[in-house]
Amino acid sequence: MEQLVAEWRMATISESDRVMLTYVEKLTLCPWTITETDVVALRTAGFSDAAILDINQVTAYYAYVNRLADGLGVNLEQFWAGEETSNG
Repeated sequence: MEQLVAEWRMATISESDRVMLTYVEKLTLCPWTITETDVVALRTAGFSDAAILDINQVTAYYAYVNRLADGLGVNLEQFWAGEETSNG
């Protein structure tokens, strides 16, 4: 997991996960550049159309929620901000 957080391109992951993360990154950072070729790459990597839809929807949902929170100035909970929390 630490490899994924630090730099997913260098992580020891399957080729299908690498293709998926490449798609997710592109959809997140520059969605206007997604083409049929990107979807075909996912199919070639073994993802079904239903799985591709799931990948797309989860990626889009996280982008939506983050933009909504950022747009409203919502602060991260301590856990997500990397701060320690106590149980008391």
